[in-house]
Amino acid sequence: MVEWLLALCFVILVVSIWPGSKYFCTESQRDALLQRFGILQQVAKGKTEKCVSEREGSDDAQSACVGALTGEKQRTVALICKPSALANYLLKHCWTFSNYSPCVGWTWRASAFLQSVYEACWPYESPVQFVRDNLQLSDDGVVALDWAVPSYQKRRRTSSHSTSPVLLIIPNSFGKITRNVLKLCEMALSHGYLPVVFNRRNHNSCPLTTVKLQQFGDPADLREAVRYIRYRQPAGRLYAVSESSGSGLLLSYLGECGSSSYVTAAVCLSPVFRCQSWFESGLCWPLQGALVLYQKICLSRYRTVLAETLQTDTLFSSHSLRGLEEALFCHNTSITWDAYWEHNEPLRDVDEVAIPVLSVCAKDDPIRGDAQSTVPLELFETNPHFFLLLTDRGGHCGFSTQSEGNDAASLEFFRATTDFFNAEERAKQLASRRRGLGGAAGGRFFRHRSVSTCKRVPACSHNIHAIYSWQRSYTR
Repeated sequence: MVEWLLALCFVILVVSIWPGSKYFCTESQRDALLQRFGILQQVAKGKTEKCVSEREGSDDAQSACVGALTGEKQRTVALICKPSALANYLLKHCWTFSNYSPCVGWTWRASAFLQSVYEACWPYESPVQFVRDNLQLSDDGVVALDWAVPSYQKRRRTSSHSTSPVLLIIPNSFGKITRNVLKLCEMALSHGYLPVVFNRRNHNSCPLTTVKLQQFGDPADLREAVRYIRYRQPAGRLYAVSESSGSGLLLSYLGECGSSSYVTAAVCLSPVFRCQSWFESGLCWPLQGALVLYQKICLSRYRTVLAETLQTDTLFSSHSLRGLEEALFCHNTSITWDAYWEHNEPLRDVDEVAIPVLSVCAKDDPIRGDAQSTVPLELFETNPHFFLLLTDRGGHCGFSTQSEGNDAASLEFFRATTDFFNAEERAKQLASRRRGLGGAAGGRFFRHRSVSTCKRVPACSHNIHAIYSWQRSYTR
């Protein structure tokens, strides 16, 4: 109880100091004050600041970026990527990429810390309700898929013959459903998507039926969930959005599956890229204490059964995120801490990613840390599949703007990439038909058959009809 009172006093203190310090303190005094509280504001300075861009006689080590100017001619957003036809198309057709306008002025939203806490903890009255599918996996574990539907919709199930695109949403690695996830589901429904939230084992009231928990970057459960989604909605395109530390799971899946991921495009909101160092460096004590407590509460209901394979005394006495992760996956096995991250680091197979991936990050993110050391800029400058939308402000999954913010940017990115791929496919088919007509002999013309680009879903290693039982579903 005392810890919660101290945390409340800390939040009140920051609320009182931060807005006024912006106007009555010098910049160096404000930075020194915020550093005492563990809140670092990385604000881009200078009117002539430029994006990183290198040219060495070829296309290697190049980056493209665009800046949106405010009234003070200060850049607030930049798209960092390797120059390509898709990058040019995105800059031309994605309005939010060049018109990000954060909320400014004397307001608590000027604090990245408070903005992040608000988006993570403050309740949100959403007009969306969820229909849950409990999905039994091949090892008898269970994950949950929550399909978002409007509250006014009488028909609770979507047709398997629907051609609507499916939006797979992966929450943070702690299983907390935030305001951002709910708002994304609401906006996706209004744009014709079928949103579905992936819940890991023991997350968000998903029952734990085995003593096995999902490791941080192990995509095995997600792979089976994607196969089920393809089985249920075979005619719709699949898109994916991940939030915060949940981006580690999505990036691991895209890297391991490569061109067989069945995902058209993906977006990572405030991702944590270098996760081992993130666990080792830790967060400021109010944030870390809250996350550790939240995980302990979720695991406490299974304390007796977990004691069969884990050292529960060590687990529930841990005071850091690293201590919890080590107690869950390292102490009772022969694997070391470094070896664990060799198999769970999100960027371990990043060269195998074969779809466009947009990462939306803020320089003042208090959870991820300093952008210069935590964001792999070289990845976005050299890999044509990765795009970084870097904003000056936004906090961690906050991005409070005068418009819809990161949700609009995500859906705009999906629309633009789909239009680009469709245009490229039409151009290829037209060129193929022209080649077929030009190569006809003896005045005989043959119709050129275009090859379908749809991927065939591989057969599952187990009986999909027996496992994906509709009787395992319930509504909440």
